[in-house]
Amino acid sequence: MSLHAVHVPTREELIRATANKPVPRGIKLACAVLAAIGAIVFIFGAVTGQDRAWLALQFNWTFFTIVSSAGVAFAAVQRLTTARWSRPVVRFAEGYVGFLPVAFLLLLLMLFVGHHHIYAWAKETVHVDQKREYLDPTFFRLRGIVIFGLITFFSWWFVQRSVRLDVGITPEDGTASGWARGTRDKMRRAFGDERRELHSTHSLLGKLAAVICLLYGYGWSVLIWDYSMTISLHFQSTMYSWQVFMGAWLVMLFTLAILVRWWRAHLNAPDLITESHYHDIGKLCFAFTAFWGYLTFAQYLVIWYGNMPEETHYFRLRLIQPWMGVTTAVAVLVFVIPFFGLLGKYPKLYSPWMLFVACCGTIGMWLHRYLEIYPSVFGGVEEGLTGVPFGLFEIFVSLGMLGLWGLCYASFMDAYPKMRIFMMTSPFRDEVQVPVDPETMEPLPAHE
Repeated sequence: MSLHAVHVPTREELIRATANKPVPRGIKLACAVLAAIGAIVFIFGAVTGQDRAWLALQFNWTFFTIVSSAGVAFAAVQRLTTARWSRPVVRFAEGYVGFLPVAFLLLLLMLFVGHHHIYAWAKETVHVDQKREYLDPTFFRLRGIVIFGLITFFSWWFVQRSVRLDVGITPEDGTASGWARGTRDKMRRAFGDERRELHSTHSLLGKLAAVICLLYGYGWSVLIWDYSMTISLHFQSTMYSWQVFMGAWLVMLFTLAILVRWWRAHLNAPDLITESHYHDIGKLCFAFTAFWGYLTFAQYLVIWYGNMPEETHYFRLRLIQPWMGVTTAVAVLVFVIPFFGLLGKYPKLYSPWMLFVACCGTIGMWLHRYLEIYPSVFGGVEEGLTGVPFGLFEIFVSLGMLGLWGLCYASFMDAYPKMRIFMMTSPFRDEVQVPVDPETMEPLPAHE
């Protein structure tokens, strides 16, 4: 069989491969323990007035939330391009949406309770005229709630409509939780003619996908300006948000490469999830590693050549002690290892190496989120800082957020079919390559 040979499974084969195979209880228990420990450590820090507990929550919220949003944006891109290669694996990315409602609650906590612990400018008068009104507490909170609320709402709407097609054609397997069974029952009762459901859903998903991609780029730009760039009040860069949300996109691809391999083994589905999927995702990891490196160096080069103090201080601080080691680690983990490690075809297919590269890139980007926040708060050697502030709160809050994300992901994946069974098996699946009017079922003119 050639590398890109296509196996066309039957509907019964797919249902048999994915049904009654929930995420192992041991994994969910481990995630619950991590989430509980992280919550206890954070609550202790918050009650005792430790700003570092809130800072740890803030940079971890940024890391996990943008990656989760990127998973839905990836699925939206697959819809906009009517991609067929990703149908067996795209549900594994759609599952990232499970964390977004929890992230919305955590955002409210940070905005209304932890605001003064995270942002130094919230404790004093802002003397930068252009930023005083922009950082008004009411406007600041309202802006974040509306923008992230829209991201969460449209992401859930998109994914729910996507899974509805699969729920409508699959029997209840008995593994879903109570809330999920009720949702699935409602989906099945409203499910109609298969061909009409395909085109009406595909049409709606196309509109939602466009909104999601715009929200991912523009919405996260505003949120990153607010929740990350304003930590250093006098620093601004037009490429800052691009570097952050494309970094999250890269982490989404790295984690997807890990999860696709895990799901292939768990579902025992080597004929459904093939080496061609490994290769395609690996190529995306390599491509966006190069793109992230370009954005990062382009931002650095323009600011350093401009040599304006309000801009260069941001990079200078991260290139002196005690932060130089972390900055170097980020460059090696996120760019050097993935770029040179994924140059050939074989490294993308060899799972032990790809897992190593993906873990390096993910950990490196997590350190990058840490590096965006902490130096601006604690300064460098000139402020008397002798070591990197990384301890109890940073470690356990991070592990707690990892456990919480894992619980949300597992809950979603256990609630719905684990693959796009409908789009892989419907006899009408290739009709979506030629758009039709969902009401008349007639092909649309080319200009529409």
